[in-house]
Amino acid sequence: MEARLQDVARLIGAVLEGDPDAVVGNIAGIDKAGPGDLAFVANPKYVRFIPTTGATAIICAPTVIAPGKNLLKVDNPYLAYAKVMHFVFPPKKQSGMVAPQAFVGSDVELGANVTIYPFAYVGKGCRIGDNTTIYSGCHLDDQVTVGSDTLIYANVSIREQCVIGSRVIIHAGAVIGSDGFGFAKDGPQYFKIPQVGIVQIDDDVEIGANTTIDRAAMGKTRIQRGTKIDNLVQVAHNVVIGQDSVIVAQVGISGSTIIGDRVIMGGQAATVGHISIGNDVMVGARGGVSADVPAKQIVSGAPHMPHRTWLRAVRAFEKLPETRKTINELERRIAQLEEELKKK
Repeated sequence: MEARLQDVARLIGAVLEGDPDAVVGNIAGIDKAGPGDLAFVANPKYVRFIPTTGATAIICAPTVIAPGKNLLKVDNPYLAYAKVMHFVFPPKKQSGMVAPQAFVGSDVELGANVTIYPFAYVGKGCRIGDNTTIYSGCHLDDQVTVGSDTLIYANVSIREQCVIGSRVIIHAGAVIGSDGFGFAKDGPQYFKIPQVGIVQIDDDVEIGANTTIDRAAMGKTRIQRGTKIDNLVQVAHNVVIGQDSVIVAQVGISGSTIIGDRVIMGGQAATVGHISIGNDVMVGARGGVSADVPAKQIVSGAPHMPHRTWLRAVRAFEKLPETRKTINELERRIAQLEEELKKK
């Protein structure tokens, strides 16, 4: 990429302070950037690098003052950086062809410019929308529906009748629609409960590598529009995750849990089943959610508690050895006093 700053400013909706004809051709970190580089500052702690950076221009907040520097001022520098990255590194152009080595079953409908790589399997009755790409090693079972402009990376498995929306990204090794973990006790043994529902993934969802999303026992396991799921996440049967939520790596969500919109679950957090987490809730890393959580709460710890309470508990936990030593000493002194009182 080579672009004048006035064009970059137009792309990201920035107020330009500096030379509109200056040219940038690369993106670099603020502390390592040189001539021709475009840098950005989203975290205030990096503002200190602005006076000494060699970058030709800097994307920054409106409050930044740096005489002599070319500044592209925006309210959300990180978002502006993301938009520039899409411009500099556009998506790979696909062939729009089905490889001869791919298997495509009977009664399959393929939209315009669908790309299917060698050794992918598309079962009978599947429906694939325009401009969708399916990489090698993917297995789409019978009657799977995939929307337009969706990207399914290598070795993804999507079981029968599941529904994937448009502009979805599914990273390598994910499994969509595997059986939910349902068994009835039969004396000392377990009897498998058929899992006859589906998974529905709505538009603009991203699913990380090796994440597993189980099909519903009946009905749907559903991931709603705009939600982003990290790597190595387990979503059990009949879970519903609302819109624009963020589920970080190694989260485990038990069956029939309902998660609201704009929920953030930190890494390795988990829930019990059959609970509800309201809109705009934040669950701290390794939090164990054991009951319903109302909307707009921040919780941490296992079992979960208000985040501030958890912080106080952690500070108290650090002092437990010293506290125990103090209590033991007090008990010893009390016992000694009691013995002296008995002698009187």
